[in-house]
Amino acid sequence: MLAGEFRQRFILQQAAAADTIAASDKHQAAVLVPLVDYGDKLQVLFTQRALHLRHHPGQISFPGGRIEPGESSSLAALREAEEEIGLLPSAVELLGRLPLQSTSTGFTIQPWVGLLKPQRRWILQVDEVAGVFEVPLTHFLQQENRYQFSLPLRGKIQQLHAMPYQDKFIWGATAAILHRLCVQLA
Repeated sequence: MLAGEFRQRFILQQAAAADTIAASDKHQAAVLVPLVDYGDKLQVLFTQRALHLRHHPGQISFPGGRIEPGESSSLAALREAEEEIGLLPSAVELLGRLPLQSTSTGFTIQPWVGLLKPQRRWILQVDEVAGVFEVPLTHFLQQENRYQFSLPLRGKIQQLHAMPYQDKFIWGATAAILHRLCVQLA
């Protein structure tokens, strides 16, 4: 899928629309769903969390984190992407946002979708990020590459999404956000 086709099929609230998430709650977060535009294809960029982290060590995620007091969710997503992988906010074309995503750990995540050109290198915040990798967007658009499963978590049965790719297992909130993106594009 090319960037032009993506823009036509991806109808989101405009980035200029009001940021509805309240940053006063410490359980509010924002992520950037970065799509790297190679001209002839789009790739989804992921981070792999550092293994020593207390929360979600080694898991695959999007760049993101808590929204600071007084900060909008879009600015938080861009700030976190710059802090985690060295992606300058000026290099991202924010297209809009997906619906809020709740997590089993009590967070509410505001996902922002952004297009960017390929970067020469990434400057990883090694305290948080072990690495980055890309997956073709077309992989996730194929329904047979998206799964759901049930797992008992915190005394409840949770429905979780999973999207394996080669040796990577993308699951949880990250996979749920990707699933919503794919449904939006369908």
